[in-house]
Amino acid sequence: MGSERRRTPRYTFIASAELIEEASDVRIATRVSELSLHGCYLDMMNPFPVGTFVLVKISAGDAFFQAKSKIVYAQTNMGAGVVFLETDPQYQPVLERWLDEAGRVHQNRIG
Repeated sequence: MGSERRRTPRYTFIASAELIEEASDVRIATRVSELSLHGCYLDMMNPFPVGTFVLVKISAGDAFFQAKSKIVYAQTNMGAGVVFLETDPQYQPVLERWLDEAGRVHQNRIG
């Protein structure tokens, strides 16, 4: 992808997700493989086109997160990068807890 453009660290994070295209209500079950404070990477065979507005719903264990988002890059037969545009305040602590946990796992692997 060239130069690193992310504002915050991105961590390996495996969780179930659902992607809902807002205009047509098309839904895709997918899996999160990477997560950051501002977005995630979703594994899927046929991602929505770049620029598509979606609602991302992520569940891991008993926790749930959702955010209005946009597809920022797509790789056919691989997945899509999503940026979170609007997160309801009730979901922000869930995202932060997941990132804290993922960061600790990452530090234990390299430390």
